[in-house]
Amino acid sequence: MSKLKQGTTAFRKANFALFAGGFITFSILYDVQPLMPIFTKEFHVTAATGSLTLSVTTFALAVAMLFTSSLSEAWGRKPIMAASLILSSLIVIITAFSSTFGSLIGFRVMQGIFLAGLPAIAMAYLGEEVDPKSLGVAMGIYISGNSIGGMAGRIITGSVTDFFSWRIAMGSIGVISLVLSLWFWFHLPHSKYFTPKPLKLKSLVKSLVDHLKDPALICLFSIAFILMGSFVTLYNYIGFELMAPPYQLSQTIVGWIFIVYLTGTFSSTWMGRLSDTLGRRKVLWFGLVIMVVGAALTLVEPLVIKIIGIAIFTFGFFGAHSIASSWVGRRAHTAKAQASSLYLFFYYSGSSVAGTVGGFFWANYGWGGVIGFIICLLLVAFPLTVKLSSIPAKTVQAK
Repeated sequence: MSKLKQGTTAFRKANFALFAGGFITFSILYDVQPLMPIFTKEFHVTAATGSLTLSVTTFALAVAMLFTSSLSEAWGRKPIMAASLILSSLIVIITAFSSTFGSLIGFRVMQGIFLAGLPAIAMAYLGEEVDPKSLGVAMGIYISGNSIGGMAGRIITGSVTDFFSWRIAMGSIGVISLVLSLWFWFHLPHSKYFTPKPLKLKSLVKSLVDHLKDPALICLFSIAFILMGSFVTLYNYIGFELMAPPYQLSQTIVGWIFIVYLTGTFSSTWMGRLSDTLGRRKVLWFGLVIMVVGAALTLVEPLVIKIIGIAIFTFGFFGAHSIASSWVGRRAHTAKAQASSLYLFFYYSGSSVAGTVGGFFWANYGWGGVIGFIICLLLVAFPLTVKLSSIPAKTVQAK
């Protein structure tokens, strides 16, 4: 009984299913972002309050992942992931009927809890079921589903809302997600290398603590914090920069900047494949360098160069994220789902913490301050990769 290998039918089915799972998760997670101005008007709340429609979901997601990964250790990978996607899709449809802002927030909290059933478990599933030589490609394809889903969720809801309403837009996302969820259930191969374990709170805490004692995993978790923190910070404030003189772009045009997520679809797969031949350390460094170069290019005034810089930055981010996340799956020999959930906990914590701190730099130093903050964050990631390199290869299981 061999593991899933590139070129086989089972490998393709697994990748298409997990691509769909990533698409669903991130389209649902970010579909409210272009709707925030509408929420502030319809529910008579401030912009800061309207932003809670996203922040409460990511917070609930980060916390819930620490527990859902443990459920999968006892109940199995595929059942938890499939249930997560189907329930999340149904909640999106229900959310479209929210009559008050409070109910909308409540549904979005539920959304974060149920969405947690896929991300950490998907990485654990890949780490267990995919042949090590094909893991980089498989993880890259999964991450590309994340990037396309994040882009599509924003663009679909924004476009449909212009023609109809935000309720129809959100309902459309729910129907699309439900169809893809059923595809996921019928096509993802069942686990062959998973051994269920009794669900024990004490063992959960112990596995989390053990992972936090591993210096290699600490480095990877910190890199996750930095990657997502810098990425969200750039996208949080680029709109302010482009809507101000001398660009004065409209909100609609600024929203379409998310089309550069397509570069992540390519880079996550390409750099994943590259890591299978050159080694993860070298390719992770490469991704970080690309991010620094892209961020620096956004300081140039011509709009075309600035957009190219955003695209390069995005390319590097998704590539680096695919390498770091797959590395966690290879590093953790036991309790892989908990290791993946910790990675994503730090990942989303970086989003909330750095994304907020970036606002201080924008308010006080403008776009130059934001980019300076991002580059400083990324520079911290380089010594972390050096630390990884100092750990014996047989311990890290890296090239």
